[in-house]
Amino acid sequence: MENNLYQMEVQIRPYKTEDTHAILEILNYNILHSTSLYDYEIRNYEQQKAILEDKLNKGFPVIVATLEGEVAGFGMYSEFRFREAYQFTVEHSVYVNDDFQGKGIGKLLLQELINLARKQKLHTMIAVIDSENQNSVVFHENFGFETVGVFKECGFKFDRWLHTVFMQLMLK
Repeated sequence: MENNLYQMEVQIRPYKTEDTHAILEILNYNILHSTSLYDYEIRNYEQQKAILEDKLNKGFPVIVATLEGEVAGFGMYSEFRFREAYQFTVEHSVYVNDDFQGKGIGKLLLQELINLARKQKLHTMIAVIDSENQNSVVFHENFGFETVGVFKECGFKFDRWLHTVFMQLMLK
């Protein structure tokens, strides 16, 4: 019951520049404490703002979930690869502030990204997930994503080799 009450209070809206600090905090936490991002160095405000503006300038959405005015998570997608033939394929990201995990916020964000991708007449959405993050794999399976490949030992972080799971959702 708590999840449903919590979800009713969550607002999903387009990103605004003033959300950058909260997004940066979420990403930098994950860079330092998880394998969900394969970055080693935390990002600064200007780097993150440029990344988000680049996505928007290319016509891709960046959305945030707020709870009582506070950014609780965000999601986005952009090109999967840079060749023209991939123009109908996107790779997405969904991150939720650690303090708001398990409240259904990620579900709301991913559902909205899927809806936006369909409105943009995209064909398929790709998730790239570290294999240690089985919660994310199951989360994506619940939305119909299927595992289409695993790249072994393609990442190295925290003094160990990491495997990457590629999952795919056909949007049509």
